[in-house]
Amino acid sequence: MPVPFFYYAHYQTGQQQITLDEDTSKHIVQVLRMVSGEAVNLTDGKGHLLECTVTEAHKKHCTVAVHKTGFTAAPLRQIHIAIGLLKNANRWEWFLEKATEIGVSYITPLLTKRTEKDKFRFDRMQTICISAMLQSQQVWLPILAEPVAYDKFITSKKEGLQLIAHCEEGQERLQLAAMDIPDGETTLLIGPEGDFTVEEIATALQQQYKAVSLGVTRLRTETAGIVGAALLCVR
Repeated sequence: MPVPFFYYAHYQTGQQQITLDEDTSKHIVQVLRMVSGEAVNLTDGKGHLLECTVTEAHKKHCTVAVHKTGFTAAPLRQIHIAIGLLKNANRWEWFLEKATEIGVSYITPLLTKRTEKDKFRFDRMQTICISAMLQSQQVWLPILAEPVAYDKFITSKKEGLQLIAHCEEGQERLQLAAMDIPDGETTLLIGPEGDFTVEEIATALQQQYKAVSLGVTRLRTETAGIVGAALLCVR
């Protein structure tokens, strides 16, 4: 049986004993029926992997002893997906889960002219990212931003390669699958349902974004986000 893997956000270097929150404690003690002496792994989502042993199997404040710590450096290629916030919560949550599993470093929900929803339950969305990180056995949690207006995001200073995927006919676009992606940060803009407006595309191009195509078919927003993430991360 694999060693259970949990998230602990507040790890400090050199910490030898950790008291877990009630939800994690309950899962360890009541769901998994673990007892003192059993092994668990923790990550802070910032590159650390902690190999631990349960020292007090309490359902509200389980404590563990840290026996070994490891650190994995952040990926050389940092992928930032800025994507139109979806009206359908299930589809949005699916995107967050899969983008995290693929290894995206940053996710920003965009409020564009065609965005139909601006409500965002940050705590729930963060929980989905954490669960996907643990499920995929990663130690880096993507940084999830609160929704931001498109015009504000597009004019903010960013490092590295900047790309916008759109479906507007008659405009030249590079094939993302054929591009050489350098190390460092790459930002990819994905439009909402109905795509970016012509004006939004023009604004991005004025800000030195490069227009790209994700393929020959027209994709839903969440599918486009995953295709873009895969083309940028999995190489």
